[in-house]
Amino acid sequence: MKTAVLILSDPNAGSEESLGRLFNALATVYEFKISGEEVSVYFQGAGTRWPEHLMKSDHPAHKLFKEIEDKIIGVSCGCADVFGAKPSGFDLITDNQVPGTTGLPSLVTMQKEGSHILIF
Repeated sequence: MKTAVLILSDPNAGSEESLGRLFNALATVYEFKISGEEVSVYFQGAGTRWPEHLMKSDHPAHKLFKEIEDKIIGVSCGCADVFGAKPSGFDLITDNQVPGTTGLPSLVTMQKEGSHILIF
């Protein structure tokens, strides 16, 4: 089984809900990882802002983030442009050439490759 986890929640929303969504996404990835399942992570939409926050050692989800960092495929390039994200250190994904953007991850490709898609 393959699973792709898309993180869309906005760290700038200032709500516990967005942190809760992020935490549950990372915890889900961690569970798949330790179970030996194939799992991948994509930051998309306003979620492209998360990596910058998660790199900080004092962030409450930093330790969990470091545990699953090897499962991160990358950040949506087009979304990073729109939301002003600075995803240093991660690949920019441009598979889906949506007009007027620099490209986004392709959910169709993920499905064709057999991934179940979870969105947080």
